[in-house]
Amino acid sequence: MPKAKGKSRRHKYSYNLNRKRLYRSARRRAAPRIACSHIRHAWDPHKSVAQNLAEMGLAEDPNKAVPIPKKLLGMEVESDGQQQGKKIVRKPYVVNEMELEASLPEKKSNTLSRDLIDYVRYMIQNHGENYKEMARDEKNYYQDTPKQIKRKINVYKNFYPEEYKNFIASLKPEKMEVQ
Repeated sequence: MPKAKGKSRRHKYSYNLNRKRLYRSARRRAAPRIACSHIRHAWDPHKSVAQNLAEMGLAEDPNKAVPIPKKLLGMEVESDGQQQGKKIVRKPYVVNEMELEASLPEKKSNTLSRDLIDYVRYMIQNHGENYKEMARDEKNYYQDTPKQIKRKINVYKNFYPEEYKNFIASLKPEKMEVQ
């Protein structure tokens, strides 16, 4: 049997084919990914995006929801006095829950690593404020310069001011006993 006709031919790369557009159109057909849990629970998959958002009292297009007044654009055009009809919000609890969640204070999530805290405490405990000595210390594995060590200590002071004060206060009695 002879070979299939197009198999032996070298395949050429098509430079004119827009692969991004092909990928985007395939993603567009899929259901929307919703990050907010309040919206996700109230979402009706049998309705369109515009209908779902209108029922929740949310805007589909922010430019249409909050239009720029014509006066600001430099054009003084008189309007008919007719405003667009108010949309009925069937699921107001979604907006209320989102506002409640947004009003909560943010948690401080930025912390320092335990290794850095131990390093800074060791350096302060053994060398006090002498950064040149700290740079020559054998525990200075990363060969930080005196300025880098000072910066790390200042970061520790800013992140944990109460802990730093207590640590310095605990060091003073030890130094008095040594003298």
